[in-house]
Amino acid sequence: MPLRFVAFILLSLSAHAAELLVKHYPQAAQSGCMTCHGQIEMIREPGSKMLEQIMEKGAKLGDPAGCIVCHGGDSEALTKEAAHAGPEFYRDPGSPWVNDKTCAQCHSEQCDAQWRSLMMTEAGKIQGTAWAFGGLSGYEHVWANYAVKNPSDPHARHGTDTYRQYMELLKRLEPGVFVDKHEPLPEALGFQDLAKLKDKPELAAFTYIRTECQRCHHAVKGREVRGDFRGMGCSSCHIPYGNEGLYEGADPSIAKDKPGHMLVHSIQGTREAKVTANNVCYSGVPVETCTTCHDRGKRIGVSFQGLMESAYESPASADGKGQPALHTKHYIAMQQDVHYQKGMSCQDYHVSSDVHGDNFLAASNLAAVQIECADCHGTPDKYPWELPLGFMDEFAEKPATGPGRGVAQEQLKHTRQGTVFDKKDGYLLTVRGNPYENVVRDGNEVIIHTAGGKDLRIKPLKLLLVQNLLSPAAKTAMCQVKGHLDRMECYTCHSSWTPQCYGCHVTIDYTQPNPHDYYSLAAALKAPGPGNGGKEAFDWVAAGRKHAEPAHRTDRGESGYPTIIPGKISEQRSYTRFEDIILGVNGEGRISPLAPGCQVSATIIGPDGKPIITNHIFRTPAGTEGSGDKGQLSIDMSPTQPHTTTKNARSCESCHTSEKALGYGIGGGRLTRPWDEKHIVDLETANDKEILSRNAKVQMEAIEGLEHDWSRIVTEDGVQVQTVGHHFKLSRPLNNAERTKMSRQGACQACHQTLPEKDLAVSLLHHVAAVTGQIPKSGAEHDALLSKILHTSAWSKAGVAALLLGGVGFGVWRWRRKRRTV
Repeated sequence: MPLRFVAFILLSLSAHAAELLVKHYPQAAQSGCMTCHGQIEMIREPGSKMLEQIMEKGAKLGDPAGCIVCHGGDSEALTKEAAHAGPEFYRDPGSPWVNDKTCAQCHSEQCDAQWRSLMMTEAGKIQGTAWAFGGLSGYEHVWANYAVKNPSDPHARHGTDTYRQYMELLKRLEPGVFVDKHEPLPEALGFQDLAKLKDKPELAAFTYIRTECQRCHHAVKGREVRGDFRGMGCSSCHIPYGNEGLYEGADPSIAKDKPGHMLVHSIQGTREAKVTANNVCYSGVPVETCTTCHDRGKRIGVSFQGLMESAYESPASADGKGQPALHTKHYIAMQQDVHYQKGMSCQDYHVSSDVHGDNFLAASNLAAVQIECADCHGTPDKYPWELPLGFMDEFAEKPATGPGRGVAQEQLKHTRQGTVFDKKDGYLLTVRGNPYENVVRDGNEVIIHTAGGKDLRIKPLKLLLVQNLLSPAAKTAMCQVKGHLDRMECYTCHSSWTPQCYGCHVTIDYTQPNPHDYYSLAAALKAPGPGNGGKEAFDWVAAGRKHAEPAHRTDRGESGYPTIIPGKISEQRSYTRFEDIILGVNGEGRISPLAPGCQVSATIIGPDGKPIITNHIFRTPAGTEGSGDKGQLSIDMSPTQPHTTTKNARSCESCHTSEKALGYGIGGGRLTRPWDEKHIVDLETANDKEILSRNAKVQMEAIEGLEHDWSRIVTEDGVQVQTVGHHFKLSRPLNNAERTKMSRQGACQACHQTLPEKDLAVSLLHHVAAVTGQIPKSGAEHDALLSKILHTSAWSKAGVAALLLGGVGFGVWRWRRKRRTV
């Protein structure tokens, strides 16, 4: 009996509940891989088409366990070193640097598209950071992590012909976002370049981008701390990693106390792909997998789960210490998105090309995502299939018109390897014309098939209206005030909260132990490099490019890479909020929530340890964002989809009587004192506030140019005071006409400035109401009174008008009669 088979039998005797590959495929025991990995979890559930194909292909390649189909290596070797040797052993087969040899055997379209997907290019994030440092690339999305360009054939775009035509239209409307190519992101300052900072401190932006912002792109494994463990490329999403980064499967050859490993050795994805971890079986991609990356920036992943970033470590953990850091942050528990509560994960409403890409470049989230609320919910007037393409995705300031989009009868060819659901009356179409493979029409209802195993049946808004199931508030907002659906995103009203981190105070510290080495170019050329005790950080983009080298193509991470550059980043906030969402116009031309984007106030410390700039807000190019020759402050309030959807919409008052919602700032921007003034706190005189102590220190330094609060985007006169979006042409604050139409501040005074004694008739009625007990004592009674007054006034005026018209008619009749008599 072969030695490897004996070893496999011995390992099997200690196996616990997890099913073994050899149980279903006895021939697998003959593979050398099973000598060490005999108890590892099956990559897919037994009997699945994918596993059958792997086993069949493995047999043809000489590996009866099929391991080398994905991992390469030598399945006949007798030692680990020999089995794992050579350039064609893939520790992470999903890595984009090798998946053309692995995943692409069956999923070539997705692997081709990955290099143009936003999760790889991160072009929007790069442009946004460059914008915060003075609009280094203007509105253009020039750079990506790697050089990349679109295919020359327009038919290479994944999707229907209708979708391709739609995207060509968007490209004509927004050529700066739907670009043909990206240039590689410029290098950050090296140890020999630090002398340039004195004249061009904005170059520090590339240090910031490379060491902080880009650690999440698919071509690297990224920062391995609690909550951030993941694979690379396809494995980023399709291989489960727990937040602790520990392996919890049955393979004894994988350390269970060393972070950085998958949770179990199985692929997660569609409903059919069953994964078992600790005797719990699940399907689909868990939300926390997505949150591994989507916990920063707009924070949509953690928000979807109901987590709001906090500056505090409370409440205490069970051991009496502070709350453990997750994604290096601490949180408070907030209301969760209603879709999350219903059991939907991100993949249940984001279609394949939203995440994999459609094989063409789209340089921002809004550009890449092709779904809208109305795609499933419709409107009170139209079912989803009756809506025209482009509804709520117009990239224009008027609603889309045209024939109903209908439904699709077929899936896209490149997605048919996933679960195929009964299409019923047809697959619903996205706003851009691609089928939702998991969302179908059934009569006048919609069924959403979740990857987690639920079949959610929903009634579109039109059916709810027909069955009189809409609340009075909903009918008022959507049916009576039609302008809401014509100009607003649904989530403008239905988002319950959004994270708002005001003021991003970024310090980039380039302090070096021998600063004289960096004062001149000649000296800098001889300056010591990394590891000299100076401030430095890891360059994630350089690490990704390191993987492109043949010697590092198969590495499963970046540990030990010499991609160290000068500069240490630290970040602080002025303050945070989550309530009372600000409104503005997004790139689609619709009114949407806003939240602070990159509101950078930069402090840059030179190699000598002295500040080059302190609390500095850069300015955008002259004439941009409502500015003059000086340019606009490059702090940005960004249009956002908060991912905190709730069934019950925000109140009318939260918009129509809110200075913050209008864009004037929290409390109208009056609650904070000017940020462009120094503030000293010490003993002072009462009258003229003269500081008494000669040793008094400045408590808060001035931020030059910031004459208003971080939350204020526009003045009451319509002057824009910071940027609002920087990707699309249409994003902006609400204009004068929109704010005037929206504002109902002081509406109470219209009645109460007269009540109870400022007018004889009003005083009489108020007295009668008081005597008879009819003065309203609750909100409902108050609303009923206002409704009665409105109807009484309307009918009174209608009666007067009728009498006048009747009188005129009677007069005309009498006049004509007299003329006939004469």
